[in-house]
Amino acid sequence: MAEAMWYVVHTYSGYENKVKANIEKTIENNPHLAEQILEVRVPMQDVVEIKNGAKKTVPKKMFPGYVLLNMEMNDDTWYVVRNTRGVTGFVGPGSKPVPLTEAEMKPLGIKTDNVSIDFVEGDSIAVVAGVWKDTVGVVQKLDFGKQTATINVELFGRETPVEISFAEVRKL
Repeated sequence: MAEAMWYVVHTYSGYENKVKANIEKTIENNPHLAEQILEVRVPMQDVVEIKNGAKKTVPKKMFPGYVLLNMEMNDDTWYVVRNTRGVTGFVGPGSKPVPLTEAEMKPLGIKTDNVSIDFVEGDSIAVVAGVWKDTVGVVQKLDFGKQTATINVELFGRETPVEISFAEVRKL
């Protein structure tokens, strides 16, 4: 079985969410595809807009006209995605899709390596690197998507939540 990698699919402009929904519907109707097409994503970012003097945070597509797919590339998955309504093709030379590299995925917030940690919510941890080095705190929340732990630290006499990367902490 091939390894699942991230691929970029080009769509008609404005059809990104429709393509995502169509691919997810196809996966739902064909259970064998669920093991091969693992995730469909339309990368979004929050942008602050000022209209009529009021600031408003709105989500915007990072790459209009593109959808990201975490999938095993084979003839079946290629055919399903390529023949989804709204898809114009995979990004790559000719009809050969090229997976994203680790460096290309990092700014998108997509982590490929799964980090195993030896602490859970409620455990005391010490920060061993970064700005909060030598700080001790209790884990309040774990975010495996961003690979961060939220701990409370005392700052100016108050408990303040701080997000720390898994790589920068160790269990006490």
